[in-house]
Amino acid sequence: MSQRQVVFDTETTGLYHDQGDRITEIGCVELIGMTPTGRDLRLLVNPERDVDAEAVRITGLTNEMLKDQPVFAQIADQVIDFFEDSEIIAHNAGFDMGFINMELERCGREPIAPSRFIDSAALAREKFPGAPASLDALCKRFDISLESRTKHGALIDAYLLAEVWLELHGGREQALGLLGEDRAATSVSFPARPPRPTPLETRISPAEAEAHAAFIAGLDDSIWAKLDGRTGG
Repeated sequence: MSQRQVVFDTETTGLYHDQGDRITEIGCVELIGMTPTGRDLRLLVNPERDVDAEAVRITGLTNEMLKDQPVFAQIADQVIDFFEDSEIIAHNAGFDMGFINMELERCGREPIAPSRFIDSAALAREKFPGAPASLDALCKRFDISLESRTKHGALIDAYLLAEVWLELHGGREQALGLLGEDRAATSVSFPARPPRPTPLETRISPAEAEAHAAFIAGLDDSIWAKLDGRTGG
């Protein structure tokens, strides 16, 4: 699989893009064949408003840290160029899609079609009904380390989600699927070995063959006679 996808995450001033909240950080990770290529994008954004106290607690991004960063209109081209025409994977995608499209519309850009977004949280709920589907819970389920994550950060979370996304599709063993579903579900098979052009000469001497036949004939269990080609049965 060579399809390009982008894992996408945002941090924001609050929870509601339709009530004046804005983006404060964008994180993107490029995937090829569900595997990170090493190409990523992290942008801090001046939200042009105060950050809610709860958002500061969660992300560590303060008004002071953001006031000298570019506003979204100044970095919109970088985001659009990174996305290209790829599928966009986000956890609870409706949240990130709502914020990015709000910001794009504010600066006169076309919104991104909802059909391009894939919700990894919805896939997790489908695969594990009734189980927690937060990013933290999925990292614990798949034994993905959270040591680097002292605060929520868009790029850090995008990299964690990239690992979760791969695990949701079978992990690194997914490459076995390249054999095809029918073959992957069965045992490994090997190609038939062609017969030798010239059969090997027997290494059993006539005396050894005679002794073997006498030994088999003296056994009470008839199964041995059936298994031995020289005694018939």
